[in-house]
Amino acid sequence: MRLNNKTKAGYFNFLGTLVIMLFIFGVGAFLLEYFVYDYFGWAQWLFLIIPIGCITLFYARGRQIFEYDSDGEALNFKNRNVVLFLDKHLSDEFPKYKLLKYDVVNIIILKRLYVSISSKKSHNITLRYDISYLTKKELNDLKFSLSKVIKNNKERKREPSS
Repeated sequence: MRLNNKTKAGYFNFLGTLVIMLFIFGVGAFLLEYFVYDYFGWAQWLFLIIPIGCITLFYARGRQIFEYDSDGEALNFKNRNVVLFLDKHLSDEFPKYKLLKYDVVNIIILKRLYVSISSKKSHNITLRYDISYLTKKELNDLKFSLSKVIKNNKERKREPSS
């Protein structure tokens, strides 16, 4: 199964630009209000607080683009930001039989996918992906696909080797 939200990249780019413009206009309005007009009193700080809150919310939710591919014998995960210089690109590929478990953490404004895989040195490695910008349907499809892979892995372990 393939899942990605690359088609929404333009939308996320627009939102990022809008949030940055809101911040620039907010700083400008604050400086004008603080040094020139002084009409709002203490409320002039809202010109800074609201845009900073919007920027924090947008970028704290994590990387916007998520790609998942379970076709074939490997699982591919890619997670990246729309603004390329902000954060480094995550890309992981591993065989399906290494998948041990997954967990989706859903906090009020953000969602994370934690994937545990086995390694050669008998350690478990946990990989983290930002999935805050996936729709509910995309998230359910991802959970279904990962559950199916885990179920197949458990069945293979139970089968006696002949």
